[in-house]
Amino acid sequence: MDRIWIIMAVVLAFAITAISGMWLLPILRKLHFGQTILDIGPRWHKNKQGTPTMGGIMFIFGIVLSVVVSFLLMQLGGGGTARPDSAAIKARLFYGLMLAIAFGLIGFTDDYLKVVRKQNEGLTPNQKLFLQLLFGIGYLALLHVSGNRSTVLVVPFVGMLDIGFLYYPFALFAILALSNAVNFTDGLDGLLSSVTFVVAIAYMILTAILGQWEMGILAAAMAGGCLGFLVWNFYPAKVFMGDTGSLFLSGLVIALCFGTGLPLFVLLIGVIYVVEMASVVIQMTYFKITHGKRIFKMSPIHHHFELCGYTEVQIVTAFALVTAAGSAVAIWAALTM
Repeated sequence: MDRIWIIMAVVLAFAITAISGMWLLPILRKLHFGQTILDIGPRWHKNKQGTPTMGGIMFIFGIVLSVVVSFLLMQLGGGGTARPDSAAIKARLFYGLMLAIAFGLIGFTDDYLKVVRKQNEGLTPNQKLFLQLLFGIGYLALLHVSGNRSTVLVVPFVGMLDIGFLYYPFALFAILALSNAVNFTDGLDGLLSSVTFVVAIAYMILTAILGQWEMGILAAAMAGGCLGFLVWNFYPAKVFMGDTGSLFLSGLVIALCFGTGLPLFVLLIGVIYVVEMASVVIQMTYFKITHGKRIFKMSPIHHHFELCGYTEVQIVTAFALVTAAGSAVAIWAALTM
């Protein structure tokens, strides 16, 4: 019975997101909420100048509504997780959704300052970091008071490791790193939405294995929202999600990462996020050490492949397949626990 609500969450999020583009895009165009393409990117990206941005509003609305409706219907139907810690799992669902909305607000503020107020920088990196830190601490605190107090990490194919109080600085570092890693992945038409769609499917399977149907609703809604957004965002994109969308998605990935109780599994499921983040860190570090030399033609690494001659569709397809491979390994690891 619970599988019905999971399917419903996918369909509802997809439908709301895809249909909302029909009225949101004309509004964004009328308000001249167009993307500004910086000179530091590939020169052919200049063709994207003026494409409506802040389109993440489409799937934020679709995902949030889908989660709330599907969860309520699941509860009315007598479904949900039948375990002693079911209350804690429900808390993970809604506190995770709150974190995603909070991160989405950070992105919305950044986009608003850049697109509407014409402030090129938007929020400064320090301002973003402070807000992410603040919301991250709040999220972990809410999980703690709701009974989610385990400090055990499950290492794929290895076993359990209790790191005690060190769990909290680890979790906060993971939240900050993951939010930026997901954001770095948003650089090509359909890239982040495609990769995150596969990530969401992986978490749908993982939550089914764990019997965490409430978290499954969150994963399902994210899958439907990303797929609905791809209707408008796949190459050639008619709209970009902006930081509004990318930071909201990062919040959802974090929510699933900690909500399932398997935060280290994101290294496999979100392997592309990790690679994108690593490419930026490696490029910046090497640039400073060598006083101006570069390892990659450009970072994040999807731009490197662009400059090597691969098309956006080829890169998006390859990155989605790599995500699927990493997800398959993670699911295998979960089945062997």
